[in-house]
Amino acid sequence: MLASAAGDFFKMGAERKKFRPTVILLMASALNMSTLAPDGMLETSYNELYDRQLSIAVITEMIHAASLLHSDVLDDTETRRGIGSLNCFMENKMAVLAGDVLLSRALVALTSLGNNEVVALISRSVQHQVTGETMQMTAASEQRCSSLYDSFFGCCMEYYMEKTYNKTAALISNSCQAVSIITGQTAEVSMLAYDYGRNLGVAFQLIDDVLDFTGTSASLGKGSLSAIRHGIIAAPILFAIEEFPQLCKIVDRGFQNPADVDLASEILGKSNGIQRAIELASEHANLAAAAIKSLPKTDNADVRRSRQALVDLTRLVITRKR
Repeated sequence: MLASAAGDFFKMGAERKKFRPTVILLMASALNMSTLAPDGMLETSYNELYDRQLSIAVITEMIHAASLLHSDVLDDTETRRGIGSLNCFMENKMAVLAGDVLLSRALVALTSLGNNEVVALISRSVQHQVTGETMQMTAASEQRCSSLYDSFFGCCMEYYMEKTYNKTAALISNSCQAVSIITGQTAEVSMLAYDYGRNLGVAFQLIDDVLDFTGTSASLGKGSLSAIRHGIIAAPILFAIEEFPQLCKIVDRGFQNPADVDLASEILGKSNGIQRAIELASEHANLAAAAIKSLPKTDNADVRRSRQALVDLTRLVITRKR
């Protein structure tokens, strides 16, 4: 029953992004710089290599889906991908256990790859996700800024960016690096793959936070302003506080009053918070593109197409509407 529930989750909004496996499979192709496998063996070994790269993409999506199931319970989310979330159809405990099934099967598949470095990398991503979710839940006092305004960027934004890396970017970056390791690349190339995933993941989350204010419920598949209604303070609000310090008092109250949500949205509309968040996302997208452009040169047409697709993806992340 749990496995069936977890499987149903993948069918919900199946036309949606599938962002992470897309990135990982493109990265795998972008690093396959020869028609030979890294060990010099011929096509059979190369096909085995691709199967292992594909496994990393599948494992990553399973871990991500498990985190969504757990997050929906923690946030009491009612919709996911435009329809009712799994915890709305079954009790919270069953939704959590369905997430546990996905996570456990992902980790079993991960260990079957037989590469300890890859196992450590992706397992660490799960730890990062827990840290990021905890940071978001606790809304630590460091994020409250009415008494810390003078150290705004040294405190509030640093906290937000650390949470963003842990919650979103760590899984993408570590999975990109894992694909590089499986492909037999050098430490330098593996770090470029990691840098791409890290910066793309940060840019992706920044735009997600922007869309929470500018998107519609229909386009997002969730309620607009859902994050701020849960008291989650994201980059647009943090940038707006720099222009309108009075917004700090509203943030400190925790948005329990719906009127505070409306007031914060009004102040945000007067500020440059949205635009500055988009600009920050663009900076990270540019860093991601630069990482791909720094990879060793190749004449392989398929590799070059995949690299261009990864660069194109950095622009799509910035311009997307959902």
